Amino acid sequence: MNEPMIAGIFLGLMGCFSIAGGIFNWNWYMNSRRAAFLVKIMGRNGARVFYILLGAAILAFAIYGQFHPEIMHHRRGL
Repeated sequence: MNEPMIAGIFLGLMGCFSIAGGIFNWNWYMNSRRAAFLVKIMGRNGARVFYILLGAAILAFAIYGQFHPEIMHHRRGL
């Protein structure tokens, strides 16, 4: 496997993890230090929706990068 493929798989797993944390409402996920800030501002359900949408965006980015690696991994000016 090449480096862009590994990065895409890693991003996909991160997106799935974020979606799962929001859907299953894991206490340890929502009580973490970083999520607690969003829970305080948006409420528990608002934070869950945020993490589901964030995970979906990350997953979409990973899938797009796997189908269009020339766009996602292009280095400008080098």
